[in-house]
Amino acid sequence: MYAFKRELKLNNKETSKMRGMAGFRRFVYNFGLEMLKASWSFEGIKASDSFRLNEIKKVFTNHVMTLPEYAWTRKYPSLIYQSAFQDLADAIARWRKGLAKFPVLASKKKGDKFTLYKANAVYPKKGEPALPFTNRVVIEPGRHINLPGYGIVKSKEKVDYYYSSQRFTVSRTADRWFVSSNIDAEHVPPIIHKVEKVGIDLGVATFATLSDNSTIVAPTTLKQAKTKLSKLQWRNRHKQLGSKKKGIRASNNAKKFSRELGRKHSKIANVRKDFLHKTTTKISKKYYQIRLEDLNVKGMMANHKLAEAVSNNGFYEFRRQLEYKQSHYGTKVEIVDRWFPSSKTCSECGHKQDMKLSERVFNCGGCQVSIPRDLNAAINLKNADNHLAAFKEKKSIKRSRGKDL
Repeated sequence: MYAFKRELKLNNKETSKMRGMAGFRRFVYNFGLEMLKASWSFEGIKASDSFRLNEIKKVFTNHVMTLPEYAWTRKYPSLIYQSAFQDLADAIARWRKGLAKFPVLASKKKGDKFTLYKANAVYPKKGEPALPFTNRVVIEPGRHINLPGYGIVKSKEKVDYYYSSQRFTVSRTADRWFVSSNIDAEHVPPIIHKVEKVGIDLGVATFATLSDNSTIVAPTTLKQAKTKLSKLQWRNRHKQLGSKKKGIRASNNAKKFSRELGRKHSKIANVRKDFLHKTTTKISKKYYQIRLEDLNVKGMMANHKLAEAVSNNGFYEFRRQLEYKQSHYGTKVEIVDRWFPSSKTCSECGHKQDMKLSERVFNCGGCQVSIPRDLNAAINLKNADNHLAAFKEKKSIKRSRGKDL
């Protein structure tokens, strides 16, 4: 499964319509969430969340949309509110499983988005299965994308191949609109990697140090983008941005500043995303067995001296990308226990000694070897076979005990 994402080239009329469709989705999502919470307050009614949402959807379709004050909802495709209820159902299901927090009301500040999908399949005769690909949209090479329920939109970047998809999600970042969809395709991972095993130590000064003595440095453009963002915020620190609660309308200059602020944040996110994707892809193509330390990112963020550097580098996203790219490139990512003393152990003789965070060179008190601290930790992670096996056994014992309880 691959993801396809392109930026759209919209005029003012199309942008206005996109904002209206995103607002419709936001209205339906919030309506469903409030009604669902209200239904839980009635005692004696035993029903699943999916049943409650289906009944709420019927109320919205047969009653709310027929009211004169909500006549504007009939301007937009029904696909939008159908997908909005589906998104709400998925959010509730994730909350029930403990995978996410309880869903909150959708807000315009968090960005605009809505989903369109092609649901109508063609059945040749009664009782026969639907014809293949009749419930999918085929996108041809070029700059035009046919969105179900909306029509044809133009993308800024050309599509070089045919592909088909059923669901299309339109989203806004700052003042730029994007369309994304999934492509059903299988990737054949490579069989041979140049290097069999590598240990990677993540740091603040240097983003990553590898056990083969190579280093990866975060791009300077990321620091430059954050500097420009800080200057923009400082120059407009006294600007009145408007408040609905206080009844203060935002001026045109305030709206202009908000758009510019969104562009700066988008620039920083794109630079970081580009760096992490290129880095993890390069590592996955070269190394087969990749070992990382299970960093306590939340604890590191609590240290105000490290918080900014840790958030800028994106340690968690780096690990997440390496793990999901295992199936793409045939790699094996292994996580070493965070209590493994990789920085305090000599990679030559195994001697352990305490080290301050400010000490950047490991001077062994046993064999007198001198080696950079990060390189020493990366080599220890690479050679942590025994500790890794013990860590896996420890985790399996905990899981079995939990099942027995």
